[in-house]
Amino acid sequence: MRPRGVRSAAGVLCALGLGLALAGCGDEGGLRSAGPTPTAVGPVRLWPDLPPATNPPIDYGESDIQRVPDIEVTDNDVHSVDPVAVVRAEVRAHPDTYTGADGMYEQTARAIEACDTAPAACPVLRPYYRDLTGNGRDELIVGIRMPDQQVGVRVYLAENGGLTRIMSTVDQVISVELAGRDLIMRVGSAGIPGYEYRTAWSWDEQQGSMLPTRDEIVRVKPSGVGPSMVPAPHLVSPTPTPTDRAVPLPPEATP
Repeated sequence: MRPRGVRSAAGVLCALGLGLALAGCGDEGGLRSAGPTPTAVGPVRLWPDLPPATNPPIDYGESDIQRVPDIEVTDNDVHSVDPVAVVRAEVRAHPDTYTGADGMYEQTARAIEACDTAPAACPVLRPYYRDLTGNGRDELIVGIRMPDQQVGVRVYLAENGGLTRIMSTVDQVISVELAGRDLIMRVGSAGIPGYEYRTAWSWDEQQGSMLPTRDEIVRVKPSGVGPSMVPAPHLVSPTPTPTDRAVPLPPEATP
């Protein structure tokens, strides 16, 4: 007769789901091994003696945060503002700035100033709206066409009756998508045929800006499909050497 304590302990193990690791949890038979378990391999730190960096890195995305001058937002509703007026206000606040978060091509800046009189040539694309920060209100997403197939993407947050730019980037964009509260950009990879970059920009509460939280290089052309990106070799047949006399046949070829 088996002690009652042993039986009740086995029942508790089965109730807790530990039977997945144990081969048998019935009244009959003992514990059986579930087989060998792979050894866990933890991370190994390389070059542990390297000294730490002396200068702390600058907070990423800090330079992208900027209050848009001369723009008022009624009830903090971004739907009430004109996207062209927003971009134009930034251009006027940073004239002759061609690089960085405020960078703008000169011809693009001129076209933005002329959007009212030449709307067909206006580089400011149709705006989109989405709550990217989780504050319960939409943010304003603006695209700006630029030379060399580049597109500038900027995101604005309405707060305290005005606008704060929380994202600004320029690249040769394949597509821009919204997935939940992420803004996903697909960009062609220069110098790597058959691949593209995909970056997911997400709101970072600590920085108060949109940051590229996930970045990857993705193959877009399956191996062996489609024409090769490598130029085919140019094969040249050898040119016969001209002779002024007959070449004798080998003995085995003589009739």
